[in-house]
Amino acid sequence: MELVPYLAFNGECREAFDFYRDALRGEIAMRMTYGESPMHGEMPADVHDRIMHVHLVADGASLMGGDAPPGHAVGAASTCISVNIDSPDEAERIFKALSAGGRVDMPIGETFWARRFGMLTDRYGKPWMVNCGAQRSTP
Repeated sequence: MELVPYLAFNGECREAFDFYRDALRGEIAMRMTYGESPMHGEMPADVHDRIMHVHLVADGASLMGGDAPPGHAVGAASTCISVNIDSPDEAERIFKALSAGGRVDMPIGETFWARRFGMLTDRYGKPWMVNCGAQRSTP
């Protein structure tokens, strides 16, 4: 299991993560805009250049983030914890446990980037994302 801070922005994600990359001497492992994503047709054209998801790796640590989708507020609660799990069954178990007494913001399920992904706010008001990435192939 890996716990990763996930930062939400309102259009400043690219600039912020370039800054973090340089400050932490890391590298951008992945960056995708809304316009590059399979859901680009569902997004207004004026957000196509915004970052849907970015992953920074620095000295073995990870930091993730993205520009909030249209209509989503960015404030103190826009930072959440992303739990990255290798097993879909374990992802579902953790999602169920964390959401008990809280609120499911996006039910856990398969997405174009993950075998399982879901978002919740726990009973203490803290936002979480549970992610079981795509099956990795071996060479």
